[in-house]
Amino acid sequence: ASSSASAGSARSGADIYATNCIACHSSGVAGAPILGDVAAWADRLAQKGIETVYANAINGIGAMPARGTCMDCSDDEVIAAIDHILDNSK
Repeated sequence: ASSSASAGSARSGADIYATNCIACHSSGVAGAPILGDVAAWADRLAQKGIETVYANAINGIGAMPARGTCMDCSDDEVIAAIDHILDNSK
């Protein structure tokens, strides 16, 4: 179930990435895998699986805070941001 976003107001994964994720995932801050780094994302998916990657983005892991600081993002919006990163990291 999605939280926070009202029906019809969901932002795209690209929008969420550009607003909340780009600071760390464009430069690798604190070990964040970089958008476009095919090997880093393939390794995460192979080791953890997509559901774990989604859960880590929603709940936080290591230096990454929950929802990557997008506290008003719904679960679906966070997942869309992850999908955007993965789609651009193949």
